[in-house]
Amino acid sequence: MSKSLVSKLAKQVCPAVITIVVSKDLPKIEGFYYLPYGGENIMMPKLEEEGCKERTKIGGGSGFIVSSDGYVLTSNHVVSDKDADYTILIDPDKTCPAEVMGRDPINDIAVLKIDYGKLPYLDLGNSDKVEVGETVLAVGNALGEFHDTISMGIISGLSRYLTAFGGGSSPQIENLRGLIQTDAAINPGNSGGPLIDMKGRVIGINTAVVAGAQNLGFAIPVNYAKKDLAEVKKFGKIKRPYLGVKYILLNKEIAQRNKLPVDYGALIARETLGIGPIIKDSAAERCGLKEYDIILECDGEQVSDKNSLANILQKHKIGESIGLKVLREGAILEMQTILDEGR
Repeated sequence: MSKSLVSKLAKQVCPAVITIVVSKDLPKIEGFYYLPYGGENIMMPKLEEEGCKERTKIGGGSGFIVSSDGYVLTSNHVVSDKDADYTILIDPDKTCPAEVMGRDPINDIAVLKIDYGKLPYLDLGNSDKVEVGETVLAVGNALGEFHDTISMGIISGLSRYLTAFGGGSSPQIENLRGLIQTDAAINPGNSGGPLIDMKGRVIGINTAVVAGAQNLGFAIPVNYAKKDLAEVKKFGKIKRPYLGVKYILLNKEIAQRNKLPVDYGALIARETLGIGPIIKDSAAERCGLKEYDIILECDGEQVSDKNSLANILQKHKIGESIGLKVLREGAILEMQTILDEGR
């Protein structure tokens, strides 16, 4: 691989890779004090009087511009806090506010929009065509400090499954499927940045690294994002089919601990007291699903912790009829319903 090609790609790609700063109004800290606990003194923040807040940077990540009119792709976990504000650093001297147009937590993708005139942008490649051993570049804001960091590596694997901890401003557990594995260095702050092929096209969105491991990074295939981007441009939001249930994905450990008859499926259960798990007037209510039902299959696919109900539903369209196989009090029930638009 010639140095001149990598240098040429860097000059082509970096102007369209941006930094995302996450800010929020938080109680103003007046100072610190020590609180005795367990024989030790723990440092605690001393807050100013109630209602006194200041704008505070609470996180950040990377993203990349995909159209001259300012559409941006990034990772959902970078912008998952709905109460925060997001600012784009186009370069260290140019900033502008960003609007989150759509979040896709299933695939860890988000679409943003900025208004800054005509902008440089990256072309989207075809992630279905990438091959193991192919040379790639990962670009992003490494560690939240080092802008336009480029690392080179290869595609180490395809169609990987990973349970990831979203380390953004609103941490969450994410089960990600179909990932591209690469040995190109991906560091905290790189999340949301592009994975680039040797023609300068985006083939993935950098999303995760395995803590304690070397040369083990993962990216969301860019083809997952194409549908989200198209829907935001057409409808102003990401449209998803919606069943209308809250559930717990079962595995062997959960089944054994709770003495359940099966170790797979989606157990319909409420998250908090007083709030039922079946959403009113939803597809789930119309077909007769009840609390403590276990959805074993959705449209012929087995539901499991590695193939969630949400993952299966996103393969279908709003208004489409689907079949459910449900376990209720030892009996197998077959149900049919029509999917609503996500709320």
